[in-house]
Amino acid sequence: MHQFNAVIERCPQTGLFVGYVPGFPGAHSQGETLDELRTNMQEVIEMLLEDGEPHLEAEFIGVQTFAFA
Repeated sequence: MHQFNAVIERCPQTGLFVGYVPGFPGAHSQGETLDELRTNMQEVIEMLLEDGEPHLEAEFIGVQTFAFA
């Protein structure tokens, strides 16, 4: 079983949700809804895994909030 974390953003120009897996080349997609993005991301990742175990270029650690006055 594989598990990957994805970063999800909304494009201000198109309004589309855009997702990518940090450090996993080619693991990115978009969708009009979060459900569509999830489906698209799953399809892309499954397709990439058909080539074998991925060699991740980086390890996702998490997010951190920085506050400035």
